[in-house]
Amino acid sequence: MTIEGKTVLVTGANRGIGQALAAEALVRGAKRVYAGTRTEQVQAAASQAGSLDILINNAGIALPDLLTDPAVLERHLAVNLFGTHAVTQAFLPALIRSRGAIINILSVNSLAALPLIPSYSISKAAAFSLTQSLRAFLAGQGIRVHAVLAGPVDTDMTRGFDIPKASPESVARAIFDAVDNGEEEIFPDPASAPMADSWRNSAAKSLERQLAQLAQAAPVTP
Repeated sequence: MTIEGKTVLVTGANRGIGQALAAEALVRGAKRVYAGTRTEQVQAAASQAGSLDILINNAGIALPDLLTDPAVLERHLAVNLFGTHAVTQAFLPALIRSRGAIINILSVNSLAALPLIPSYSISKAAAFSLTQSLRAFLAGQGIRVHAVLAGPVDTDMTRGFDIPKASPESVARAIFDAVDNGEEEIFPDPASAPMADSWRNSAAKSLERQLAQLAQAAPVTP
């Protein structure tokens, strides 16, 4: 799906990857770009947006923890998992009408936990599972669902990590290029890119394809 002429919504667009995605969408000729921030009210935004072609769930948090305080884990899940789910459900009718796309900005920590931020890793793994489930359920309605499995990106979230980081702008360009190419899992930076072939040829990806075929053969009616 190309961006040109489309209506796009980006959550968490006030900085970092979200801001870069909103700017890149405009560069690529998006008809309209809605930029959601941390104070966004989901239902109000859904009623104001009307039509929508591409939903980008980018808003998220990452807090260091020792996996000892349940409240920290609950906060991560509330934003990174349930927040993504709530926004998706609010805009789903519009996406069904447009046969659009959902792009969930996740992390390589969805596949392997980083000990410094275990609650973040858990929440992103859960959000990745949500992404796969949405993909299976919505394929029959013409909606494409993408998971962005990024490595370290130079944002406020990674400010305390002294490691090589990709720029948000380069990651935004790579994400839209991959969406244009129909890639389901997107590895948009030098750190994550080497993992792409391994994931696509993995037993886990093969199992996802098999289960998706079963779901299409016998769709579940809610």
